[in-house]
Amino acid sequence: MEEALKYEEVFSFMLFGYRIPVMETVVVSWAAMVLIVFFAFIMTRRLAWRPSGAQAVLETAVGFLNKFSKDKFGEGSRYLGHYIATLFLFLCVTNLLPVFSPVEIFGLEPPFSIKPPARDINVTASLAVISILLVLICGLRARGFTGWLRHLAHPVPMMIPFNLMEYGTRLISLALRLFGNVLGAFVLMRLIEGLIPVALPMVLSLYFDFFDGVLQAGIFVFLTSLYISEAVEVHAQ
Repeated sequence: MEEALKYEEVFSFMLFGYRIPVMETVVVSWAAMVLIVFFAFIMTRRLAWRPSGAQAVLETAVGFLNKFSKDKFGEGSRYLGHYIATLFLFLCVTNLLPVFSPVEIFGLEPPFSIKPPARDINVTASLAVISILLVLICGLRARGFTGWLRHLAHPVPMMIPFNLMEYGTRLISLALRLFGNVLGAFVLMRLIEGLIPVALPMVLSLYFDFFDGVLQAGIFVFLTSLYISEAVEVHAQ
C-alpha cells in the first residue's frame, strides 16, 4: 500500500531560483500526450476521399462521437465533443500504459515500472476540477446568469445552498471514484505479482490494466457527459 501511494521524483529543474521536481505521474502523463498526438498525426496525414482500413475505423469513431455529442449537448457539441473525446483518450492511454510495464521474474528486479497517473489523487482531482468548471460554465452560458440563479432556487429558494453544494459533491465523487478504482487495481496487481510472479500477473493484467482501465475511463467520461448535458438542458421553469 505504501508503494501505491508513493510518487517517485524522476528529475528536477531550476526555475527562477526554485527547484521544480518532476514526478513520475507527470512523466507518464506527458508520455501519454505524446503518444496521442503522434498517432493522431499518423492517422490523419494521408486522408483519402474513399476511406479504407485505419481511416475508415477512425471516421466511424469520429462519426459516433459527433452523433453522441449532438444528442447530449446540442449546439455545444462542436466544442464539448472534443473535450469528451480528448478526456477519454487521455484516461485510456494513461490507464493502459502499465500493461507495458516489466514485472519481476525469478527474483530479477525490472529496470523500470510504469504506474497509472490516476492512482495519484492530484491527477484525478485536477481532471474533476476541469470537468466541474466546464459544467458550471456550460450552465451559465445556456441559461444566462439570472436563469442559472433561478435554476439554483428551484423548486424553493432554500434549496440554493444544497444545489451549490452539489457541484462540490460531484467534484469529490468524480475524483475519488477514479482514484479509488485505479489505486485498488494497482494494489491488487502488486499483491498478485508478489505472490505468484510468473504467468498469472500477465493474465490478470488483461483485466486490471486493460479492461478495468478502459472501464474507469468510460465511467468518468460518462458521468462528465451526464453532468454537462444536465447543465445545458434548459427547462421552462
